[in-house]
Amino acid sequence: MLQNEKKQSFIALGRFLSQFSERENTRNESVLGNDLFFNDFIKLIALSQSHNGWYTPEQVYFAIQSWANALTQENIDKWLSEYSFDFSHEEKNQKNVALILAGNIPLVGFHDFLSVLITGNKALIKTSSNDQHLLPFLAKYLIFADESLKNRITFVDGKLENFDTVIATGSNNTARYFEYYFKDKPSIIRKNRNSVAVLNGKETHEELEALGEDIFRYFGLGCRNVSKLFVPKDYSFVAFFEAIFKYQDVIHYEKYANNYDYNKAVFLMSNFKLLDNGFLTLKEDSSYASPISSVFYEFYESIEDLQARLEADAEQIQCIVSNDLIKNSIPFGQTQNPQLWDYADNVDTITFLLTTK
Repeated sequence: MLQNEKKQSFIALGRFLSQFSERENTRNESVLGNDLFFNDFIKLIALSQSHNGWYTPEQVYFAIQSWANALTQENIDKWLSEYSFDFSHEEKNQKNVALILAGNIPLVGFHDFLSVLITGNKALIKTSSNDQHLLPFLAKYLIFADESLKNRITFVDGKLENFDTVIATGSNNTARYFEYYFKDKPSIIRKNRNSVAVLNGKETHEELEALGEDIFRYFGLGCRNVSKLFVPKDYSFVAFFEAIFKYQDVIHYEKYANNYDYNKAVFLMSNFKLLDNGFLTLKEDSSYASPISSVFYEFYESIEDLQARLEADAEQIQCIVSNDLIKNSIPFGQTQNPQLWDYADNVDTITFLLTTK
């Protein structure tokens, strides 16, 4: 199976996904496999919230569109141009890669799945109980687009067996189990991470509004969601609260509202000082991981000292958002729009798969 054939099957998938959006599902008759897959995918999207209460149509469509935008010829070529692939002995060199996927946001494990197949390996996939339907559907589409993938994709219900290497995502607690259980296998073990934003009070209304997207997309359940703000001494949150008011409808979603009520009550019973706008609480706290419906904040004395702090805590942080205040930070509103070359935990999955024996 040549590299170009691998790419073309994912490009075809990207074209298929591009037909679906929250605003309208628009059928393109030139897209491969629509007779078999188009209507069934619409039904699956409609059912997603019954499979996982956090997977509202809005959030599922956002994830679908994100992958549609990523899986283009231009993006895939740019991503893979940095690597040297040798498929002359592909059958001999291919590995069985066990994928243990998370389920906190829709299709969160798709990049690992893509990386395994694009490097010519086989994927043995154990999905999260919270996300058991979307990836298998897309896998069926890929196999339709390229039948040779049929023997490279296996979904495992029980115990994972006969694998050469592992990519596993979980909490800090499950990571300890993974590290012990897979200690004899080459592995990437991902733990809890959180994202932060650094403000200086000079942000525009539009930038703070975009920060709201970083906070509220997927209800704040992803590691790329901003859960912590760093602000200068005497920072006023008035402009921040005014800018994020557009996200107020989140409180009408029952699961989010239940978390808001519960976490606010816990904070108040503990006599914590809170800032509250009726759908989000802000609490001064040195931790990075805030509960759903809450964002922690902390004051900083100088950007230089904060830069050093964030570098020291790099293993706890997924993304840093700022208006170029911090080195390697990303713009407001972009945390949930990573490129193919933006690797989780800054671990280059392709290099790992190409170099691991």
